[in-house]
Amino acid sequence: MKEQQWQHDHTMLALRVNRLLGGGMLIYSGPQEWRAAAESEPPADPGELAAEADRLLEPAPSAYLAAQVRALRAVARRLDGERLPLSEYARECLGLEPRRLPEEVFEQAHAELDAALPKTGGSLAGRMRTWQAAHTLEPIERLPELAARAVAETRARTSAIVPLPAEKVEVRLVEGVAFHAAGDYEGGRKSTIHVNKAIPFNVADLLYVIAHEGHPGHIAESMLKEDLDDQRVRFMLSPSFALSEGLGLLAEEIVFPGDEARTWLDEHILPEAGVRPDGSDLAAIHHAKNVLWGVWGNAVFMAHEGRSEAELAAYLRRWALYGESEVALAMGLIQPSPTSPYLLAYFHGWELLRSWATTRDRVRRLLTEQLLPADIAP
Repeated sequence: MKEQQWQHDHTMLALRVNRLLGGGMLIYSGPQEWRAAAESEPPADPGELAAEADRLLEPAPSAYLAAQVRALRAVARRLDGERLPLSEYARECLGLEPRRLPEEVFEQAHAELDAALPKTGGSLAGRMRTWQAAHTLEPIERLPELAARAVAETRARTSAIVPLPAEKVEVRLVEGVAFHAAGDYEGGRKSTIHVNKAIPFNVADLLYVIAHEGHPGHIAESMLKEDLDDQRVRFMLSPSFALSEGLGLLAEEIVFPGDEARTWLDEHILPEAGVRPDGSDLAAIHHAKNVLWGVWGNAVFMAHEGRSEAELAAYLRRWALYGESEVALAMGLIQPSPTSPYLLAYFHGWELLRSWATTRDRVRRLLTEQLLPADIAP
């Protein structure tokens, strides 16, 4: 099979699978006539899509593209009725070994939070909520101006690792969305970071969020890989996105090592936001937050085991330290579905990269090369 024909058939496979998923799991910048053709035809039979993936797998031009095809095949088979154990299904999609974590991991994260948060008394969950409330930006309409400073700083620090082209980045408040924040590279050196104005914004998390969604996180990666042919079809339930979400969680630590994030916020953001220093250890808090992404993964495993909503909610309250509004939001996301593996990508992608992306050269590779989890040494 000629590579041009293979690329066309792979693109159509991805567009058709994405359509069966509701249309939200593909980032596409390929020929618009191919997208129009996929949208104009009747929804495809998932069994036929799985067979098409089998046909495309052996002549795949690269290991990277073969991994994308395996992920598409796994989802098509799932849509066709196959029910693998979640760990096996997620491995086919993400190209790594997701697992349920022992609660001792979360106990250690709680101990880290206990040492990092102000000693205000009360439960750990209560202290976490008190700390978040003390750092809530009001009114949230001030966020775009403050976030623009964070964008400039994260871009400058990322450029010291890999040169970034000139780019227009807008921070926009949005409503009626399920996410907290999302980075969108729109092409043509133009990007938008969308922030949900319905969720209180913790200004101490400003760099944590902006680095994740922007630079050196999602926007930087998308922009730096824009000209790669295999970047035009990006299926989100795939190994590349396990690394992308891991990079997102690691992004602040990469460009603000140690206590540099707290130092920068104390100088440039927090006084203007009306927040006084409280002695909290921001780096430790954010490290613990990354570990507690594993609670989401465990909850997904529990949901697939058929555990009750009451059990799931209690688990999230106990280990993620969530209040009722946070539990309600999470419950809608952890229920079994063909897209469940995506929630496992955060912790496991971060865990994989944290011990590997320790040099500028490796971070540069993450941002410019099409790597897979199999390329990352454990």
